[in-house]
Amino acid sequence: MLPLARLAPHAAALRGVFTDVDDTLTWEGALVPDAYAALCRARAAGLAVVPVTGRPAGWGAVIAATWPVDAVIVENGAATIRRERVAATGKVRLVVEPFDADDQLATDDAARTARLDAIVRDVLAAVSRARLSEDQWLRRYDVAFDVGETQALERDEIDAIVARIQAHGARALVSSVHAHVVLGDWDKGRALTRVARSLFGDDVTAEPARARWLFVGDSQNDEAGFAALPLTVGVANVRAVADRLAAPPAFVTPSPGGHGFAELMALLLAHR
Repeated sequence: MLPLARLAPHAAALRGVFTDVDDTLTWEGALVPDAYAALCRARAAGLAVVPVTGRPAGWGAVIAATWPVDAVIVENGAATIRRERVAATGKVRLVVEPFDADDQLATDDAARTARLDAIVRDVLAAVSRARLSEDQWLRRYDVAFDVGETQALERDEIDAIVARIQAHGARALVSSVHAHVVLGDWDKGRALTRVARSLFGDDVTAEPARARWLFVGDSQNDEAGFAALPLTVGVANVRAVADRLAAPPAFVTPSPGGHGFAELMALLLAHR
């Protein structure tokens, strides 16, 4: 991973930034004020920002409605939430667009719920410290186990949760706070690729659009985002999981979490 300063020559061409939230915009469980101020400065400078988070759709609705962002990708790519102005009234509404996954369980609520419930029962029975995330009641598409938000599980405990999830034929995505059960084929990379095309008309699988977007994150569930774009940044705490990333970020900030994100945005805006 290269020092953040090496990113400067690419800043002028950027159109927007996709960013993780937990431990990328936040630190120690709270949104970093300088990171939020950076979002505001990015909007004023005409730089698009789309959070890409493992957090639930319920969180995404609040972020989309109140933060200076263009859209929010939630539940690791399961859906996008954005504001849309209603022509007849001039009012703004929220639009939820689920990812068009090949797996029919992604859209069949009854089948998905039954399968998720079976996985939850198994994990809770098999792993003594496993417990559901406190935001589970706000989720629409996945299940999340708390591995680092209100408790700190060891790596072997997290690996045991992942193994039980995979034993059911599901995918597991691990962030700094949660281990997620995913029953569709979405991930952060596929979701950001779709959003870049649908909302901004950019095909980030080809040049020159690939050089117009950047992804920033910190954990294992960000790996698909790191793999999707050539310009990728890890905030400093990404070093803790670097040995588990087949596709690490290209650049790394000096500081962790939202403090690192603020450093990144300061560099980008200074060189635009």
